[in-house]
Amino acid sequence: MNIQDYNQAVDQFSDGLYRFALKSINDSDQSRDFVQDAFEKLWVKLETVENAKSYLFTTVYHAIVDHSRKEQRNRTYESQVEQNPSHELQSLDLHEILSRGLSELSEIQRNVVLLRDYEGYSYQEIGEITDLSEQQVKVYIFRARKFLKEYIGTIEALI
Repeated sequence: MNIQDYNQAVDQFSDGLYRFALKSINDSDQSRDFVQDAFEKLWVKLETVENAKSYLFTTVYHAIVDHSRKEQRNRTYESQVEQNPSHELQSLDLHEILSRGLSELSEIQRNVVLLRDYEGYSYQEIGEITDLSEQQVKVYIFRARKFLKEYIGTIEALI
């Protein structure tokens, strides 16, 4: 990879990386930091990286995982009253409902769904990024989609 390839990678992948990070952690400043750090790491390893897209998404994915684990360690656990989402879903639009549903998923399920459905990666590419087998990726995506379908409920509940 040379400098021209690097500049081309910045143009091609920065928006997708940002969207992926933002959907995963819902923090725009932290998402920008993850993207910037990924490109910095790519710059350092410019001579050795062959597939910039895979390297960048893998780097951002690992940053998201590290961030989530750190947040989980720092979070104090309080008992929460379980809410039925269908009551509050009636006044929300589908985008907001999907965002809430995504936030309810486990970290790995959310990330594989975002990589597949929002970024358009193949199962094999997602497996490379997340260090999972292709079969594991398919299972996580299936379970996540099933949860989202149940979370959203029927179309009549949305109207």
